[in-house]
Amino acid sequence: MIRAFSKLAAVLLFAAAAAATPVAVRATLEVDPAVLYQQMKDAYAKGDAEGWNFRAEATYLSTIFNAGRAYSLQYPEDPAYGELATLTVSIGTGLHYNPLTNHDAAVWWVREAADWVSKHSEDVQLLGQAQALLQRVNSEDDPALLARLADQDANANVMAYPGDIDALLIRVEADWRAWLLTHDPQWRSLALARAAAANFPVAHLPTNWGNELVAAANRASTADGYSKADVQNAEAFIARLKAVDPIRVIASVTALPHDVYLSTLAPADEYFGQMGMSILEIENRLKHINFMLDYDYGNQESDPASNVVNSIVAMQKVYPRDRDLPMLMYWCYTTLQRMTDAQSREGARRLKAILTIEYQDSPQARKLLGT
Repeated sequence: MIRAFSKLAAVLLFAAAAAATPVAVRATLEVDPAVLYQQMKDAYAKGDAEGWNFRAEATYLSTIFNAGRAYSLQYPEDPAYGELATLTVSIGTGLHYNPLTNHDAAVWWVREAADWVSKHSEDVQLLGQAQALLQRVNSEDDPALLARLADQDANANVMAYPGDIDALLIRVEADWRAWLLTHDPQWRSLALARAAAANFPVAHLPTNWGNELVAAANRASTADGYSKADVQNAEAFIARLKAVDPIRVIASVTALPHDVYLSTLAPADEYFGQMGMSILEIENRLKHINFMLDYDYGNQESDPASNVVNSIVAMQKVYPRDRDLPMLMYWCYTTLQRMTDAQSREGARRLKAILTIEYQDSPQARKLLGT
């Protein structure tokens, strides 16, 4: 559990940094540090008033992520950048951050913050925390490891927040997302077993992954691949759900507040990456690259495609909630799959990791996870 002293220190720290003057600007959009500070302050005040349950902690961490991303994009040389990186590592560790169950789309910032701490801190404990976070955000190419870590982190939060509704929900979510990511039936079995437990808050089952879990439970008795224990757990889970379904509360910690600039659609006249591409240009470049690939240009299109990858990733940093992002990632991924060089393979790997881990509920991610 995060110590109140750490939260208070963060509030006081950011108050001092709120009037910072930009040293360097790496994003077209600028965010007022005072606004981000106020969000951190509000989240702290609310958590303090509510007794710091899991949701309050997660909300507070979300505001730290937002501030860290903003400073990375706009004020990377400001002293507050390093302080926010340190807070990201220490408080993220306290809440057992895991990219598979966190919905802030902040993997790049957590990686950057942990890397900064690894290079600049002399605190042995903090260095260990940074390395543990790096293991998690760098497990994109090892789904089995990421699944184990997600379950481990979710279990740690259930222990830290006994009986907390959101912690219990996220533990089942971790197992369900691990099943989708790995196709290892042990995770589906564990999700069904934990969903059948008497303390699981079925009335709060969210609609994104929860409805899929319900569908899987309904199929358990007739579909292949389910064990006898799976069928029993599925029946128990469905029976408990039916008992509360008329009053089911659709609420989850997945719906956390974000700063406005992290929630809006990317404007058509904003430009991303070293090549300065707008969304329209990204789409046009992908059309042209695929046109050239149809005429057997093959790996000659690798450099243009790599530039598109960089622009999409840059856009995701500033507008992680843009509705077109999953579509652009999938389109670019399938384009890269038409080439065989190392650069194209690396670009495809990079996009697939972001799409299937940070946007796992999107139709495009499910296409990749299903193949």
